[in-house]
Formats: sequence, C-alpha cells, structure tokens
Amino acid sequence: MKVALVCPYSLTLPGGVQGQVLGLAHAMRSAGTEAVVLAPCDDEPPEPGVIPVGRSVPLAGNGSVAPLAPDPAAFLRSVAALRDERPDVVHVHEPLTIGPTWAALLGTRIPAVGTFHASGGAVMTLYRAFMPLARAGARRLAVRTAVSEEVRALCERTLGGTYRVMPNAVDVERFAKADPWPTDERVIFFVGRHEERKGLGALLEAFAGLDTDAVLWVAGEGPQTADLQARGVPRVEWLGRISDRELASRLAASSVFCAPSLGGESFGIVLLEAMAARVPVVASDIAGYRDVARNDREALLVPPGDPDALRQALARVLGDLALCGRLVEAGTERAASFSMATLAERYRVLYDRAIAIARSR
Repeated sequence: MKVALVCPYSLTLPGGVQGQVLGLAHAMRSAGTEAVVLAPCDDEPPEPGVIPVGRSVPLAGNGSVAPLAPDPAAFLRSVAALRDERPDVVHVHEPLTIGPTWAALLGTRIPAVGTFHASGGAVMTLYRAFMPLARAGARRLAVRTAVSEEVRALCERTLGGTYRVMPNAVDVERFAKADPWPTDERVIFFVGRHEERKGLGALLEAFAGLDTDAVLWVAGEGPQTADLQARGVPRVEWLGRISDRELASRLAASSVFCAPSLGGESFGIVLLEAMAARVPVVASDIAGYRDVARNDREALLVPPGDPDALRQALARVLGDLALCGRLVEAGTERAASFSMATLAERYRVLYDRAIAIARSR
C-alpha cells in the first residue's frame, strides 16, 4: 500500500498538526507502508519523503495564525503530485482547510481518510459560513476521524456524519532517549506560540510571584513576544523558535513542564511529549488537555487564566519529590499508550476500509 499524507500547514514552521503528519509518516514507513507527505514548505523540505507544493502565507483563524498555501498554483501542484505519486489512499489532515487538502479532495478521486484536529467556536463559525462547500468536501471522505471527543462532537453537530476518535500520538522513544540540555538549574519549561490563547501572560504573572530559585525557559515566538518581554520578569530565558531536537533535549532537562493555555486546544500533544520525557506536568484544566491527563494523576490541572492557582501548582511540584515521582510514573505509562506506532497500525486498518468503501461506491 502507498499512502499520501496531506498537510495544509507549512512544514517549515513547528506545529501540532505538522508534527503529527511527519510522525505518522515515519511510523508508517517503519511498519513497511510506503508514505509520502504533501505540504507547503517555505524552505527546503525538512526531510526526505516530503513533496513541497508551494510557500505559505499567514492567515488568522481560531485565535491563532496558520501558515497556509491557498493560491491556485499550490492547488495545481498538489493535484499534479498526487497524480504522479499514484497513492492507494490519501490521508488529509484538517480536510476543510484551504490548500493542498482541498486539492486532494476536489482535484482527485483517490480514496480519502480525513482527520479533523481543530476545535472551538471559531471553527464552528467557519464551517457554518461555508456550509455547502464544507459538506461537499466532507462527503468525499470515505472515513472521517477526529482527534478528540470534543472535535468529534463539533464535527457531527456542524457537518453531520460519523467520526471515529483517533487521538494524536507521540514518538515516545525520541523523547525518552533525548540527551538532557546542559544546565545545573531547576527549570520550568514553556513552549508555544506567544498569543493570548496559549496563556503565557498568566504563567509570567505566576512565575513572578513564585518563591523559587528555578528559571523559566520560554520557547517560541508570536505577536505578544515583545509585550511579554517588556514586563521584565526576572529569571526568564527567552529562547525563540527551537528545533525538534532542542525541544526534546530541553524537556529532558526540565523540572516541570507548564502548559497554561486558555482554550482552543483540541488535544494535548505537548503534554504527552513532556510525559514521554519523564517530566512532571502542570497544565490548564481544559477539554483538550483532559483527554490526555487526569488531574493529580498524570498532571496537576488548574483553572485556565488563574495565575494564583498556577503558582500554587508549580510550587507543589517543585517542592514535593514524592509528588513529582508519582506524576512522572503515571505520565510515562500514559504516554506509552499514545505511541505513534500504535496509531499507525490503527490507521492502516482505516486505509483498507476507505479503499473498500471507494470501490463499492
């Protein structure tokens, strides 16, 4: 079998969907399935097996900015690439996002599996605004999947049809075996785009009042970076954008990983990455994170946007070795249940089903 995984977001930039697409392709190849990836790229393709279909432009949506390739040239390149590659099935991620995913659905008749990632009110508004087109695209999918119960419910409510929940996965071995970043300090680690929904402002406020000798590593960048840096909170190291290798290394060296998002997270893959790296987690108590971590079991979950609660949870983890050990042990077990190899096996079954359905139509 040959599968083409189609991603609407630029692979030059880090992101949850991009990581899932590349990780799933790796796992497919390791299991003997031929896999190629089609996506926008703003530089050289990040690895072999990636077919670039054009450069991206930043478009706002769902409280963030997405690097998409909505131009007709990218559409035509995507269709041409799929015709040249002749896959048995296409696996489109975020099927209703403009770009190469639309090319796969509307420009070919290849059997299609779709995975919906995004959640939140903005997504529902978008689907409703383009309902006839959205339903037409969804009907092209022989099999529909969603990364969480929240996303499944949203899609069934707005688009109709049925969706199988297929949670995102993590490359457990990559994080478990990462060499720790050299440091002698205790570290709280944050990674994410610096925008309101990621909650970095609340974390900085919590950290400013935390009685600890720890440092706060802040990875990523975004529209709020300059304003957040201007607060002048001491003991904060602003790392900017970091590579996947550096991410794994810094996770391995961290004392606690903090994910203070305010909402709009369909699935807590960053929590699983921290758990795989054997790092205790403090995160917001939001739907996307509750699908991954249970409070006081794999993580400490606090009300979103509450700096005082966040500060107390960070202090508990930094000051209680027994609690840390318990969270790490449970988190390691939880991450193992979301391995990328297992997800690839489950998708292989759905690919066969999509091919069979397409033949019967």
